[in-house]
Amino acid sequence: MSEFILYPAIDMRNGKCVRLVQGDYDQETIYGDSPLDMAVRFAKEGAKWIHLVDLDGAKAGKRVNHEHVLAIASSLDVNVQIGGGIRTEEDVEFYLNNGVSRVILGSSAVSNPAFVKKMLAQYHEKIAIGIDARNGFVSTEGWLETSKVKAEELGKELAKEGAEVFIFTDIQMDGMLSGPNVDSTVRLAEATGKQVITSGGVSALADIQKLSAQKHVGVSGAIIGKALYTKQFTLAEAFEGRNTI
Repeated sequence: MSEFILYPAIDMRNGKCVRLVQGDYDQETIYGDSPLDMAVRFAKEGAKWIHLVDLDGAKAGKRVNHEHVLAIASSLDVNVQIGGGIRTEEDVEFYLNNGVSRVILGSSAVSNPAFVKKMLAQYHEKIAIGIDARNGFVSTEGWLETSKVKAEELGKELAKEGAEVFIFTDIQMDGMLSGPNVDSTVRLAEATGKQVITSGGVSALADIQKLSAQKHVGVSGAIIGKALYTKQFTLAEAFEGRNTI
């Protein structure tokens, strides 16, 4: 069985490493001045993947922090996945042609499904679908808008179009250190029959163990952000903990 992958997260705003609470741009904490320095630290602690979010890009609807993304992808021996502000074919090509392993499409899955389907047909597993949900409904535009589309329905539709990897965020859990929404993550994995990476709420080693225990239904990894920055545990402890079930 494949390994349960941990993805330390670096959220970028104004070129710095930050965390927001439930996606609220007015509730920001700065944790570092250099995304690259943070990525180096995570790589030294054993990360095989790093999850990057361009928060400025998500809000602006275009790439903003891409220079930091390329610096990390080109200088470290890690896989990089990036989301935020990726709205065009040129954006996708820009990242994939410059060392990024996986591009995350989120808002466009609702606002421009034809584009997303084209990218899935062209790039397959190099495209991840980011499904961010509030009360079960998909949120878009940097979580500023909530659609009338249910997370599982969107997942099923895009799985038919070739999506192999989903990243699921329960917005109400994000940045709250209150535990991930394991049930919703499992439901999405079962509905799609594909890999689902959970994001938001991981606060303790026990959360990682609960998620890793659902690997058999398709829960393939967890993105960890605030818990690492507030030193709830180290990345090394997390790697150890995921196997202690």
